[in-house]
Amino acid sequence: MKEKLSLICDRLLSHQQIACCQSFFGIPHHGKDLLIYNILDLQKKPLLLIGHHGVVSAMTFGNAMSPVLLCSASADYIIVWDVQKCQKQTQKGELPTGKVIGTLLGKIIHLSFCFCDDRVAACTEAAIYILSPKTQETLSRLTGHLGPLTSAEFCPWNQNVLISTSEDRTFKVWDLNTETVVYQSFVLSAFPLLNVMFLESERFLVVGSADGQVFCYSIGDNHKFSPVTKLDLQKLEKRYKVQRRKMSHEAGNSRSLQQHKGCDVNTVETLAFCKPFFFRYSPFNIYNTISFSEVGESSTEDKVETSKPILALFCPFRNKNIHEINNSWFCIGSSDGLYVVDLATSELSKVLFFKEISSLSIHMAGAWSISPKFENTMLVLVSSLFTPRVALMEMCLGDLEKIEKGDEGLSVFPSSPPLHRSSLNTELKMKEPSNPKKKGSVQEQPLVFHSKVKSSGYTSSPRRVMFSPKTNVQKTSPPKKSKNVSSLHTDYPAEDAAPTIPFTDLSLVNNQVLCLQHSGDGKQILCGLEDNSVLMYKSRLTGKPKIFIGHDKPVRSVSWSLSRQYWLSASEDLSLRMWTHCSSEPAIVMGDGMFSKPIRGAQFYYLDKFVLLGSGPSLHLYLYNVDVTSDDIKRYHRRSVFKLATRLKTSSTEITAMSAINDFLSYIVLVCGSDRSIQVVDMNRGGVASTMAEAHSRSIHCITQNKGSRFCTQTSDSYNLFLTSAITDGLKLWDLRTMRCVRRYDSHVIRCHPCFSSISPCGRFIATGSEDNCAYIYDIRSSLHLHKLHRHTDTVLSVSFNPAKPELLTGTLDGKLRLFQTSSRPD
Repeated sequence: MKEKLSLICDRLLSHQQIACCQSFFGIPHHGKDLLIYNILDLQKKPLLLIGHHGVVSAMTFGNAMSPVLLCSASADYIIVWDVQKCQKQTQKGELPTGKVIGTLLGKIIHLSFCFCDDRVAACTEAAIYILSPKTQETLSRLTGHLGPLTSAEFCPWNQNVLISTSEDRTFKVWDLNTETVVYQSFVLSAFPLLNVMFLESERFLVVGSADGQVFCYSIGDNHKFSPVTKLDLQKLEKRYKVQRRKMSHEAGNSRSLQQHKGCDVNTVETLAFCKPFFFRYSPFNIYNTISFSEVGESSTEDKVETSKPILALFCPFRNKNIHEINNSWFCIGSSDGLYVVDLATSELSKVLFFKEISSLSIHMAGAWSISPKFENTMLVLVSSLFTPRVALMEMCLGDLEKIEKGDEGLSVFPSSPPLHRSSLNTELKMKEPSNPKKKGSVQEQPLVFHSKVKSSGYTSSPRRVMFSPKTNVQKTSPPKKSKNVSSLHTDYPAEDAAPTIPFTDLSLVNNQVLCLQHSGDGKQILCGLEDNSVLMYKSRLTGKPKIFIGHDKPVRSVSWSLSRQYWLSASEDLSLRMWTHCSSEPAIVMGDGMFSKPIRGAQFYYLDKFVLLGSGPSLHLYLYNVDVTSDDIKRYHRRSVFKLATRLKTSSTEITAMSAINDFLSYIVLVCGSDRSIQVVDMNRGGVASTMAEAHSRSIHCITQNKGSRFCTQTSDSYNLFLTSAITDGLKLWDLRTMRCVRRYDSHVIRCHPCFSSISPCGRFIATGSEDNCAYIYDIRSSLHLHKLHRHTDTVLSVSFNPAKPELLTGTLDGKLRLFQTSSRPD
C-alpha cells in the first residue's frame, strides 16, 4: 500500500461520506462546494462544483463507467452531477450544473446508487427516500426504524430490494414495489449497525457494527434470511497476531538455515479485493473507548486496545487468472487498517495496519471510500480521524496474490519407511510355555500304540440279529451351496443425495447415546451409553442387541478393529476394555490404576497392530495379543496380553480428543489439548511435528478425520482433511498439508453439550449433532447447511455414516436412535 496523494482540507471529514471511483474522487470544499480530482492526472486542477446552499454531508459516485455520475447531498438539495459533462462545461467557460432530484429532505446521512444508476437511496435520520435521477422525482419514502439511519444499499441481483441499517441496532429488508418491510432482524449488537454489503456469488448479506461485530446471513428464496456466522474483529486480530508471531519465528529459523546454505527465503502473502461500497461511520462513535491489557509476549509493557468499528465493507475482485482468490473473501476498513476476512473459515487472511506503513500520512481513519479494481490496482480514499486530511492510497494487487504458506506440508500418507528405532517397529514377543522335567522321575509312556482301543465286548449283550444287507438305497446328491448375494461387496453410491429420509427409530429408555461407530463392513453398529454399557446392533436396528457390561461409569468412546473381530470401549472409570465376538466378557482390561486421568479417545492403529489411547497429557501406544481360549479350572484367568510400546507426552495439560487412521499405514496422530491447540504427532519419529495454537475459542471435544471407506474411493488429498468441534465455537474443517482452517460451519447449535460429527464415505457431506433437537448435514464445500433433520425429541449427541450404504444413524440425549436413508433407496 502506497500513498499517491495527501490533501489538507478546510474542515474535519472523519464522520462524513466521501466518494471515490476509478477515475475521480471528491471531497467537500468550504462546506457547500465540491472539489473533484482526476485520478488519472493528479497534477490537473480539480473540478469545482457549486450548487449547494447548505453544508454537503454525503456524496457518492455511480456504478457506470460512462457517464460518471456523482450524487451530493446537503440539507437543501440533492444533486446528481455528470462529471464528464461538467468538465466540458468548465472548458467552455460555463458554470457546471447538475440535476436537483430532491429538495429540503433534511440532513442526509448516506447516499447510494442502484447498480444501473436509475435510482438513488438517500438516508435521513428518520426516513429513506428513493429518488429518480432521470425524472427528478421522489419515488417512495420508507419509514420504520426506531433510531437514526446509518446506511442503505440496493441488492445487486434484485434492485427492488433495499436493505437499511440503523442506530436501533437492527436491519430491515424493503420491497420497493410494495414499499413494505419483508424482513426485520432482531437487535444484533449493543452498538449501532453501520453498513451492509452483498456477496453476490454466495448470496450472502454481511452487516457491520460500531463495536467490530460482523454478522453474515444467507439470502434464500422469498426473502428468507438464515444466519451463517458471526465474527468479532478484535478476537480475529488477536488470533491473527498469535499465528503471525509463530510463523515469523519459524520463518526466522528457516531463514537462518537457508542463509547458512546460501539461499534466501521470501514470504509472499495474498490480499484480494473487488468492487467496493463506501460506508460511513455512525455519530455514535466509540473511538474514546480505550482499555489496557497485558499481552502474552516477551515484553511486559501494557498494550493499548482501541475499538475497531466497521467503517467499510467491500467484496474481493474476481480474477480468472489467479486461482488462489476465494470468492468468500471480503475486506473490512476499520480505524487502524484494512482487514481481509475469509468468510469460509471466519478467519483473517491478511491485515494491513496503517501504523506499520511509515510512508502514510494517516494513522487513524475516520471514513473510507474504495474504488473498483483498475489495471490490477485498488484505490482507497481515507479521511483522518482527528485531523482535517484525506489521503488517496493505491494497493498493487500483483504483489499480494499468494496466500501465506503454512507449515511443512504434512500428509497422512508416509513418504518413507519407518525409522529403524521407531516405536512402530516394536513387536510383541510371546513366551512359550515350558514344562520343567523332574530329575529321576519315570516318564509316562503309552501302554498301546493306538489312541483308541476297541472294546472286547464282554459287557455287551449277545447279538440277536445277524447281518442283513441294505437294498433299494437311493443315492442323494449333496445340497448345492447357494451364493449369499448380500455378502458380496458393492460400491458406495458416491453420487447419491444425502440420507435425509427417516427409515426407523429405536428408544433406549432415557439412556444417553454418548458415542456411535459402524463396523468397517457397515453391518453392525456399536453404541456407548450413559448406563456404563455397550450395545451392538445390526445396522438396520433390527433384532435384539448384544449387551456388553463391565464398566463402572459412562462409556465415552467405542472403536472397531479393521478386521471387525475385536472392538474397544473406553469409559470415565479410567479403564479400557477389548471385546470379542466369542464372549460377553472382555478379552483385555486396561485399568487398575494404569491411568490417572480419563481416557479421552481409544482406537486401533497401524492396521490393528497397536491400541492407541490418550489419557492426561500423554499418548499411549500398546501392543496386544488376544487369546480367547480358557481353562475350566482357571476360568477367570485371561490369556490375552498387552504391552506398552511407547508413551509420548504432548505440550498440553490434558488431551481432550485424538484421532488416527487405521485403514492404511500412517504415522500421523492428531491430538487436541486443553490449551485449545491441535498438535500433529509423528509416531515414526516420536514427537510433535506441528502445532496449531488457538484453534478454537474453547477446548476441542471432537476431532474427525476423513478416513473414507473400502466401498468408495476418494482423491489422495481428501484424506488430509479433518474436522474439529468446540462448544460455542462451531465446526471447522482443516487441511493437514497447510495446517489452516479451510471452512467453518456454524448453522447448528452447540452451547453446552459436546455434539459429535461425521464425514460421509464419499467425502461430500458432513453430519453433526445439535442442541436444537436436529441433526445437520452440510455440503463440505459450503458453509450453509444442506439439510436439517427434524423429528428428534432431544439434543442430538452422536452421528455416524454407514461406510457401505448412504445411511446416517443419530443418537440423542434421551436415548433415541434414528436411522436415515436416501430417497432413492427402497425401504
